[in-house]
Amino acid sequence: MLSTRRSVTASLALVAFLAACSTTPQPQQPQPPKPTEPVRMPPPVGPVYVPEQPPPAQPTQPPAPAPLFTPTSFSTLPGWEQDDLRQAWPAFMQSCRTLNKADWKTVCAAARTIDAGDAAAVRRFFETWFVPNLVRSSDGADTGLITGYYEAMLYGSRKRGGAFQTPLYRVPPDLLTVDLGSVYPQLKNMRLRGRLSGKTVLPYNTRAEIARAPLAGKELLWVNDPVESFFLEVQGSGRVQLDTGETVRVAYADQNGHPYKTIGRWLVEQGELTAEQSTAQGIRAWIAANPGRRQELFNVNPSYIFFREEKLPDPSLGPKGALGVPLTPGRSVAIDPTLLPLGAPLFLATTEAASEAPMQRLMMAQDTGGAIRGAVRADFFYGFGPDAMDRAGKMKQRGTIWVLLPRPAVP
Repeated sequence: MLSTRRSVTASLALVAFLAACSTTPQPQQPQPPKPTEPVRMPPPVGPVYVPEQPPPAQPTQPPAPAPLFTPTSFSTLPGWEQDDLRQAWPAFMQSCRTLNKADWKTVCAAARTIDAGDAAAVRRFFETWFVPNLVRSSDGADTGLITGYYEAMLYGSRKRGGAFQTPLYRVPPDLLTVDLGSVYPQLKNMRLRGRLSGKTVLPYNTRAEIARAPLAGKELLWVNDPVESFFLEVQGSGRVQLDTGETVRVAYADQNGHPYKTIGRWLVEQGELTAEQSTAQGIRAWIAANPGRRQELFNVNPSYIFFREEKLPDPSLGPKGALGVPLTPGRSVAIDPTLLPLGAPLFLATTEAASEAPMQRLMMAQDTGGAIRGAVRADFFYGFGPDAMDRAGKMKQRGTIWVLLPRPAVP
C-alpha cells in the first residue's frame, strides 16, 4: 500500500541520521538481502482516461447541379473548321422566320445581308454573332444519346377495305388540351391532356384502350401495315400514297397525354433482344417472328399520336417540325424544348449510324419528340426514303452538343 511504503522510507532515514551523529562508528556486518515482495500498483484514482472520439459526421449537402450551358470558343468544337456551313444556311434562315425575340431579330437581320454561297462569309457570320455553349446534364455529363428519325412512306386509302385495315386517327373531339404555360409561366411548353367526365378531367384513353374500343368515325385514312403505322407515330409525320395515285402528307396533330415508352427497351428488359439488337430493324424482325405478340408489344407504349392531312406541293421539302418550318434532312434535329431553345443553331459531335466514323456538323433545333428528354439528347432528321429509314433505324450513338447563342452585346 502507498502508506506502508512511506513509513519504511522514513525509518531508514532516521537510522542513518543517528548513526552519523555517534562518536564511535560501529562496524557493520553485511546482512543477507531480504527477499523483496512484488510492488503492487495502486488502483487508479479519479476519472479513467477515454480516448477522444471523432465528432459525428455532418450531413453532406448534395452537389450543386452542373451549369446547363458553359460558354466556350469555336476552336474547341471538333470538326468546326471542316464543316461546310453553307449546307446549314437554308435551315438557319428557316429558323429566322419564327425567332421573334429582340436578340434574334438583330442576328437574323444581319443574316439577310450574307451571301449564302460565300463559305468564308457564312463562317464569319456565325463566329461574329454567336457564342458556342457546351451543354451538360445536371449531373455534369457532357455526352448523351443521339438517335435518328425520318419521314415514313405508307400506302393507304380513304376507305376501309382489302389490305387497308389499320386506321390513322384525326384528333378526336373529346380530347381536352390545356396549355399550362398560359396559367403558370414556369410550366412553359407543358400541356395537360384528358377528357371530361361531367366536371372531372380524366386521363385520355391509352393505346391499349383505343385498340380495344376503336374511335369509330374519327379515321383520317386507312393504311395497309399496322407495324409501319406504329413507326409512323414514332417518327411523327410521313407520306401516304393513296390507292387513287395521290400522295398526301400526314403530320402530327396531337397526342393522348400518356408518356412515351420505348418498346425496344422493353424487349431488352424482357430478354427478347440484346441492347445491340434493339434497333428499328431488330424490332421489326422480332415482330415478324412473333406476330401473335404484336399488339402486346405496341401496348407497352401508352402514348398515341393523332394526325392531320396536309397537301404535298413540293416533295423536296421536309415535313414541318415543332418550330413550324420545314425540316432540312441532315441539318435539323429534335431537342427537349424545356432545356434547349427551339430554333437555335446547335453543333453536334457524334458518329455515323452504327459506325465509329465522326459526324460533326452544324444543326438547327427545329423539332421536338415524346422520346426526346434531357439536355444532351438529340434526334437527327435523315429525310425521306428507304436510305433515310435504314440509317435512322440504326442511329443510336453517343454525342456532345454545343448550343450557339447570340452574343449579349451586338458587335
